[in-house]
Amino acid sequence: MQTRPELSDEDLMLAYAAGDMAAFDTLYARHETGMLRFVARLLGRPLQAQVEEVFQEAWLRIVTARASFQPQGARWRTWAFTIAHHASMDCLRRTGRQRQVEVALPDVHADDAQWGQTPEEQAMRLDPAALQQARACSTEECVFWRAAGQRLMHCLEELPEEQRAAFLLRHQEDWSLQELAEHLNLAFEAVRSRLRYGNQKLRHCMRSYLQALEGVA
Repeated sequence: MQTRPELSDEDLMLAYAAGDMAAFDTLYARHETGMLRFVARLLGRPLQAQVEEVFQEAWLRIVTARASFQPQGARWRTWAFTIAHHASMDCLRRTGRQRQVEVALPDVHADDAQWGQTPEEQAMRLDPAALQQARACSTEECVFWRAAGQRLMHCLEELPEEQRAAFLLRHQEDWSLQELAEHLNLAFEAVRSRLRYGNQKLRHCMRSYLQALEGVA
């Protein structure tokens, strides 16, 4: 069977489960960057050295579970990122990570080299309008958005792991509240609460930048 790049993720997974290795290669190429970014943000900077291992573990679990995928149950991306979420949370539990609050912001160019995106692209992709503004900004505005993007990455790392995971799945992966409830095994109200508390903490952490934006509105 010859795999076509225009096939959906779901059809590719079914083809792979039926023995088409090229289908897996296409799936991996489509989602490698997004899943690596998700795992990296969920583990945070203190576990940066574990990102590649957890990323590979997630794909190994996808391979192992290939026969269990049912397209009528969920989008492939939702199914796969649920597996990546579980692999990441298993790593966090194994390491017993102790949260450390950094006084200084990360180096401006550190993430550029590692993840292939500028800091404002990493952070502001959660807000497309803000990203467009950052791309079209003057030098002074670019400095502001770059610093805001770095600050948001720092604030995300300060969230409890469960709240950070819910935030990333909701805003980076565009999961619905229903998908979050189903795939995280949570009650609907528990999902809403987790997101609400996470957003409140992020707003508090980002308050100086939000106040600056309000001042020029």
